[in-house]
Amino acid sequence: MRFRSASTVAHHRPARSPARVAARRILWRLLTTLPVLWVVVTVVFLMIHLVPGDPIVQMLGDGATAADIAGLRHAYGLDQPLGTQYLRYWRGLLHGDLGQSLRLHDSVLHLILQRYPYTLALALAAALMGVGLAIPAGAASARRANRWPDRAVGFVSLAGLSVPNFALGPILILLFSIDLGMFPVSGAGVGAGDFLRHLVLPAFTLGSGLAAILTRMIRSSMLEELGQDYIRTARAKGLPESVVVYRHALRNALNPVLTVIGLQFGSLLAGAIVTETIFAWPGLGRLTLTAISNRDYALVQGCILAIGLSYALVNLVTDSVYALVDPRMRR
Repeated sequence: MRFRSASTVAHHRPARSPARVAARRILWRLLTTLPVLWVVVTVVFLMIHLVPGDPIVQMLGDGATAADIAGLRHAYGLDQPLGTQYLRYWRGLLHGDLGQSLRLHDSVLHLILQRYPYTLALALAAALMGVGLAIPAGAASARRANRWPDRAVGFVSLAGLSVPNFALGPILILLFSIDLGMFPVSGAGVGAGDFLRHLVLPAFTLGSGLAAILTRMIRSSMLEELGQDYIRTARAKGLPESVVVYRHALRNALNPVLTVIGLQFGSLLAGAIVTETIFAWPGLGRLTLTAISNRDYALVQGCILAIGLSYALVNLVTDSVYALVDPRMRR
């Protein structure tokens, strides 16, 4: 009777396909996202109970009668036990019922669906603008490290990190809208062409910080890749420097940047509040500020829930894309 060694058995064991490994990783990431979504929903539900004072009195004002307070408390279900309220909130959430806006007299879900596409378009435009500026700037900076182009890119990226949105936005309005008249001051316009013109300044304001972060990351990652053995081999074969830098080094240098882009895209969705307010952009962030100023707690809950769920789902998509793109994640 012949026995095979452990190494021989391991050698003949069928290897897992990269697609199967990636699919298992994505499924596992999806399962680990479910507790995060539960925490987000729970925290949003508890918001109205963590507000100092009586939120119903704050909604109606100090002149409200006891009957009005009791009626609104019953309409919101706040006269029921906390556990019953929690189950009722989950039931409504699963059925697409986030409640009614007290001030705007419309369903919270309908108001969010009206504004969310504007915020999503702004975040996508800011991300594309940030990535489009960062990749060539970071690659050029790494290619000419410690020379004047590198120092110039470093100065510009530092300025992009240092200037906040609430300062950059008015500067862009004064320069490009009022002085030069190139772009509109506020709003979203009517029609596709007008919409894109209105989108330029808010997208640049929101994406400037992302461009600065990614530029520094790409430069650092490119410098690391340019020192690898396969780069020296490619140069020794006589490949043009542009092919070595942009086809080989840059492609591998972008792998760790994917995760940062996903995380920053979630931050763009959450951080669009200031930019939308400056440019009067009709998005979810501006709706959230309006709801807070009106003490419309049901609408505040819905807006924050939409932002939180978007952040979690963006991270899930980023991890899934990373598992498909990076071969090291499929081993």
